[in-house]
Amino acid sequence: MPDQTVLSLRDITLSFGPKIIQKNISLDVRKGSIFAVMGGSGCGKSTLLKSMIGLLRPSAGEYHVGDENYWAGDEAHRAELNHRFGVLFQSGALWSSMTIGENIALPLQMFTDLKPAVIRRLVELKLGFVGMLQAIDLYPSEISGGMRKRAGLARALALDPDILFFDEPSAGLDPITSARLDDLILNLRDGLGATIIIVSHELPSLFHIADDGIFLDPRTKTPIAHGSPRDLRDNCTDPQVHAFMHRERDEEGNT
Repeated sequence: MPDQTVLSLRDITLSFGPKIIQKNISLDVRKGSIFAVMGGSGCGKSTLLKSMIGLLRPSAGEYHVGDENYWAGDEAHRAELNHRFGVLFQSGALWSSMTIGENIALPLQMFTDLKPAVIRRLVELKLGFVGMLQAIDLYPSEISGGMRKRAGLARALALDPDILFFDEPSAGLDPITSARLDDLILNLRDGLGATIIIVSHELPSLFHIADDGIFLDPRTKTPIAHGSPRDLRDNCTDPQVHAFMHRERDEEGNT
């Protein structure tokens, strides 16, 4: 059975006014894949993610979610497609004035007609999945950075999306906490069948969990390599990709 493509970009250009961030981006994300967006600082990784979740319209190219052209329809059409998405932002992006449980409940209150008791039960289930049920009545300031990441992940799962976007999920975490988060991401794919797009420069995490990816070059402002992080580490001969994958300095002295 052929792989099913759930996200497809063709000749995408991302820009802010006249400033081009990346151009000629073409990629396919297969169902059940953990797809890594890689590259050095400032190459446009997070900008690409923002475009894929609908926060930045590309200046050229086409973006398909399944068989649907994402930017061809109106705002209501995009909002419907967005219900397939769950997003974990780099900081967790939790509301500081709300408890963890209230943060997870918010999308359910906004986008469903479920009764409060049902929402509470769903919140408990999502927090239980990420090992955070004990924090349901705590505030973000009362928990650790790793716990805030897991709480943000529980909120990303609130509406049962089949496509998840993670922006630097391991940033700021110690190695043990980062490894636990990696295992949780693998459980999301294997247990829930989720498709995951991850922006990261954390090599141990990328080698452990990602099975496909793209490497963005800040100098040419184009993708210069496609493949899994392990494959790019072992087989890619491009000097910049090789330096990144082996934590070496490239020919311009950058790491």
